[in-house]
Amino acid sequence: MNRCRETTDELVEMPRRLARYDAIFDWRNAVELDAILRQAHEMDASDIHIVAGEPATMRIHQVMTPMGDIAMTPEVVDSMFEQMSNKETKVIFEREKDADFSYEVAGLARYRVNAHRQKGVVGLAMRAIKTKVPPLNALALPEVIARLTYLPRGLVLVTGDTGSGKSTTLAAMIQSMNQRYRKHIITLEDPVEYMFESDQCLIEQRELGRDMVSFASGLKHALRQDPDIILVGEMRDLETSSLAISAAETGHLVLSTLHTVNAAQTVSRIIDMYPSGQQNQIRSMLSTTLQAVISQTLFTRSDRPGMVPAVETLLCTPAVRNMIRENKIFEIPNVIDTSRAIGMCSLDSSIAELYFNGTISKEDAIAKAVFPDKLERQLVA
Repeated sequence: MNRCRETTDELVEMPRRLARYDAIFDWRNAVELDAILRQAHEMDASDIHIVAGEPATMRIHQVMTPMGDIAMTPEVVDSMFEQMSNKETKVIFEREKDADFSYEVAGLARYRVNAHRQKGVVGLAMRAIKTKVPPLNALALPEVIARLTYLPRGLVLVTGDTGSGKSTTLAAMIQSMNQRYRKHIITLEDPVEYMFESDQCLIEQRELGRDMVSFASGLKHALRQDPDIILVGEMRDLETSSLAISAAETGHLVLSTLHTVNAAQTVSRIIDMYPSGQQNQIRSMLSTTLQAVISQTLFTRSDRPGMVPAVETLLCTPAVRNMIRENKIFEIPNVIDTSRAIGMCSLDSSIAELYFNGTISKEDAIAKAVFPDKLERQLVA
């Protein structure tokens, strides 16, 4: 009974917090950037959106929440962009109508910012970046992910939709290695998110636009900088993918991301980047270098406020390597389902486990499943 009462109290806390801040904060004066960011930080918002003609809006546990009812003017949004951006960012924005950069409020948080134009005026989207890298064991991730930080070489991919926690997982893996090894780690990011402090490792962080012209360029030159471990923010094109695989093939541990929803799709996406005449070669290279694919999807918890990940894990066993080499990618889900004993798990199985543990709702589970009809039958059973 006490446990149920505690859960109920937690579930009603969010609207109470919103009401409390409505009472103490003058939303009508919420036109100063730092004031908005501080209030969003207090509310544990993951994202802040500032759009002319609308109130500033924050995302709290995936729910969009307006910060009052006073619309931002184009002049105010322009002023905020001027405050956050440097000369180089402004040049990029004028040329491309979009710009990605980082912004920091001293003593509060850092933000990954996208400035863009909508309806002819500036809009801002800000993703809050936690200043402290969380330990792996605090992220509700499978234990097998911690084991991947002991790999000496190869390619490890963390995939998922935007906002699925890929960057946090990678940062926690890097920090785990930073505390244990004496190695050289280079990160290539767009922009730099978590700020690492060298512990046992020497860590260099390079930001797209400020420290390198492209991921491919940064990766090519990183190979001449004596790295042991390389983090590539995203394998977004053929050249970056090719260099990352080559780096893993030559004895480096390479960590990167893709916007794919499961392991089989990830492997197919990489191969499909290449012209048909090169795909046999890349399948062979990928079969020897790929070590694991981690695919994440975030859910709003139903038992208490917060988020929790469902995670698919593919480990590259000899059977999986053979499937990649022989272009039998469609068989990978079957291997995952039959290899739970060694740490593999399909995304739908992870989702089902969260549901049966009372952590997420049935509606959310089915909505984000890879095979929703099959999962719905499983949840009923």
